[in-house]
Amino acid sequence: MHWNNKFTYPKSMRSMVSGSRIYAVNQEKLPSVTSILQATQSEEKKASLANWKARVGVAEANRIKNDASSRGTSMHTFIEKYLLGQLNLELLEEENKSKKMADEIIEQGIKGKLSEIYGTESCLYYPGKYAGTCDAVGVYEGQETIIDFKQSNKPKKEEWIEDYYLQLGAYSLAHNIVYNSRITQGIILLCTVDNLFQDFRIQGKKLQEYQNKFLEKVEQYYHQRKIN
Repeated sequence: MHWNNKFTYPKSMRSMVSGSRIYAVNQEKLPSVTSILQATQSEEKKASLANWKARVGVAEANRIKNDASSRGTSMHTFIEKYLLGQLNLELLEEENKSKKMADEIIEQGIKGKLSEIYGTESCLYYPGKYAGTCDAVGVYEGQETIIDFKQSNKPKKEEWIEDYYLQLGAYSLAHNIVYNSRITQGIILLCTVDNLFQDFRIQGKKLQEYQNKFLEKVEQYYHQRKIN
């Protein structure tokens, strides 16, 4: 695995405006990929989330959400340090759950598969439309690929991860538009709190399908802003 600085990713500033994350990139202020997905959730998904909160209680729902967010941030940090060559895996503390999850993704999803790295925690943007931070970009099993690292309380089924695929669509499209690249693959590398590793992959026409689906979400987002 080696670094290839063939693309120069821009610096960005992130801020929260009315509960939505905004990126300042190249003198543009653009909504984040996650903010667009959140703002354009289906009524079915909103109802499902509301039912879950009602079932477990608001306080418990917030605790679960905050724990997951903290664990995910920590896991991402360890993986990023590994990709940057700043992490000695032998020094990982066995009792630290985030480190163990990061180690699982590194051992099963990265080693021997990710041969080149173009960037990690890279800002990607589609001029005039949206921006976001991609976990990693590089050559994965021979193909230029957008890579996202995820953590979960329980194993995922493909039908549950529509938003993950939409994120891959958003990032790959932005990269191809700005850099004239030909990224045709997206990978989700996921680990549960019980250290079960899963990977999900979309390629070719399926990735294009999710690029188009995300663009529809972008149009919906800006339409909602106009009428509100």
